[in-house]
Amino acid sequence: MLRIAENPGPSIAPALVPEPEFALVVIEPGDRGALIAGYRALRREAFVVEQELFAGHDLDEFDEDPRTRVLVVVDRAQRVLGGVRIHPAVLDGPELAWWRGSRLVARPLPGVRAGEIGAHLVSGACRLAEQLGALRFDAHVQAHCEGFFGRLGWSRTGHMEIGGLPHVAMRWPVERIAALARATKSPLGGLLADGTLATGGAFAPFIGDDATPIPNSSGMVACTDAILPAMVARDPEWAGWCGMLVTAHDLSAMGAAPVAALDAVGARDEAAAARVLRGLREGAEMFDLPIVGGHTTLGVEGSLSVTGLGRTDRPVPAGGGRVGDALTLTADLAGDWRPGYGHRQWDSSTHRTREEMRPMLGAVAAAQPHAAKDVSMAGIVGTIGMLAEASGCGAELDVCAIPRPDRAQLGDWLTCFPGFAMVTADAPGAPPVRAGAAVSAACGELSSAAGVRLRWPDGEVTTVIAGGVTGLGAAARLAPATNASHGSSYDPAALAADQ
Repeated sequence: MLRIAENPGPSIAPALVPEPEFALVVIEPGDRGALIAGYRALRREAFVVEQELFAGHDLDEFDEDPRTRVLVVVDRAQRVLGGVRIHPAVLDGPELAWWRGSRLVARPLPGVRAGEIGAHLVSGACRLAEQLGALRFDAHVQAHCEGFFGRLGWSRTGHMEIGGLPHVAMRWPVERIAALARATKSPLGGLLADGTLATGGAFAPFIGDDATPIPNSSGMVACTDAILPAMVARDPEWAGWCGMLVTAHDLSAMGAAPVAALDAVGARDEAAAARVLRGLREGAEMFDLPIVGGHTTLGVEGSLSVTGLGRTDRPVPAGGGRVGDALTLTADLAGDWRPGYGHRQWDSSTHRTREEMRPMLGAVAAAQPHAAKDVSMAGIVGTIGMLAEASGCGAELDVCAIPRPDRAQLGDWLTCFPGFAMVTADAPGAPPVRAGAAVSAACGELSSAAGVRLRWPDGEVTTVIAGGVTGLGAAARLAPATNASHGSSYDPAALAADQ
């Protein structure tokens, strides 16, 4: 039986790890040592000499691309027994989170099942591609290998001829976006299915929203947010800042002007509470959301929640979108990854001034789109999925049209918490969303088919979320606006009467 060790770390006691017969090794980019030479020799023997797919050699531009990664299986003597490379599918242009595997080769060995080395190489390539941020991972394989790849979880997407031999296009199912949606939002439908919370009457148009209008309140809107306890314990000031940030964004997404906030703070002692409160105060000033009261508990594990109040007579629901509406992402692309939260939290706000933030937070109120939602823990794609679900629609996004920072890979950007980012849906040709220093771009449309799909430069469309994100279903439609070309009208008294 083949035993594979994938670079066991020094933290594992050597005496407890059996010496492997073979090892899977990822070669560092730019390495031109013996392992690369051994891998290329195997390729030449298989593809040039035996199969005559290429004349002279099988090297190409991807071998020289610094982003290409090579995995090999070696024996105890460091002899290369097989290898595969993975690389971006497109040589030039921006990084698109689209990777491809190629040049898979393995040496037959006595006593080792046929395909076993290849299976470890393919599985390792899939894991590595996902670690590198892939949202799409493809391969063109010889037709007789289709069953082998199928048993490893790959699906056929097409066919072609390469070097005179039939090949099939195959794809590995990358679950990064769907897994994030499942972990953060999918339980909501089940949790609320028993009617514990009001989901009808006055509140029916706002199912799926992070904020909701309060009937009989002269246009008041309320929302509440909680910060992860681990974040409160690890980074109290940042937790306080983010508590105000997400609350202000929830109000902003509904087109509401900020009025006031209340906080609830739990902390082990006075010093820890003071750090959270410092972040809250700084965030309150930045986001024009004064804290007017709250509650503090000492002697407990760190916790934080913030309730926000805003005002609008024209709330913009998340569920107001319609099939055919254009989807726009408006995001502040300045800033960088928050230290300690790399690839997970983008900090676009701490370097901004209060005056720079105001047009961002007022963008939805000014644009009055059919639907809007601020990007939250489900990431950009997951949030678009929630807006589409609340609107009774699906969504299709153009990968190349999504605005993003130069310093963020697409896979990370679409699944991180991006600081200031709003998703809006409006009629095609509607006036653009203007948000000061933030960048706004149409990047997709709402469709009749449920779920979320990505449209790639080669015309392929991949499903990244198969159905609804939350399970809450579609929100009721607000009455059409009577004093604007598009948007939503709102009569607090009428909604209250519906309850």
